[in-house]
Amino acid sequence: MSESAAPPALPALPVTFRPTRTRVVLLGVGLVMFLTISAIGLLLEDLGGGERLSFVVTAALFASVLVLLSRPKVVADESGVTVVNLTTTRRLEWAQILRVNLRPGDPWVFLDLNDGTSLPALGIQPGVAKQQAIGDARALRALAENHGSGPRES
Repeated sequence: MSESAAPPALPALPVTFRPTRTRVVLLGVGLVMFLTISAIGLLLEDLGGGERLSFVVTAALFASVLVLLSRPKVVADESGVTVVNLTTTRRLEWAQILRVNLRPGDPWVFLDLNDGTSLPALGIQPGVAKQQAIGDARALRALAENHGSGPRES
């Protein structure tokens, strides 16, 4: 991610970064799919009670997968960052984050940590809203540089 000449303004804390458009689409499709499959199961006349229930349960399973996919977010507050990915949540202190990376072609932000590892932060992803993701990554980078021990030059 290239830096602009002017440093980005620091957002007020706490701040939550999440792929809003993706989340809206996933939750909307999940709801419509659940209602449609359930309605079909309930409206078919030749089905017994167990078969109708299986339609509703199947619809709930499909919808729950979409809810799971809409879960990622990154929450920054005064003491650090909470990264919520699909099935895991990790709390980081500001000093643990050395760099916030969003390179061209990356599917989401990666946080370089002081233990030598890199943590994907799926809450900032350029797939559907590239400019929002770039702005969010810059804001998180500025916060990490301001609050943590990461480099001041990027």
